[in-house]
Amino acid sequence: MSKGLSLWFACSSIFVLGAAAISMSYNGWLALLLGVLAIFNIGWGFMIKAKKNRLNGPEAE
Repeated sequence: MSKGLSLWFACSSIFVLGAAAISMSYNGWLALLLGVLAIFNIGWGFMIKAKKNRLNGPEAE
């Protein structure tokens, strides 16, 4: 995975988790939704990394 794409997934996950932490004091359902969204975002990043490694071969890291 390119450095830019890795940075995007890292920053977007931190942003969504931060928003979930802030929303805990306002609305529990929104915090739960943002937490699930963050988990899906992290998982999506891992899926893209695995797909790119499969296409390029394991020695391309």
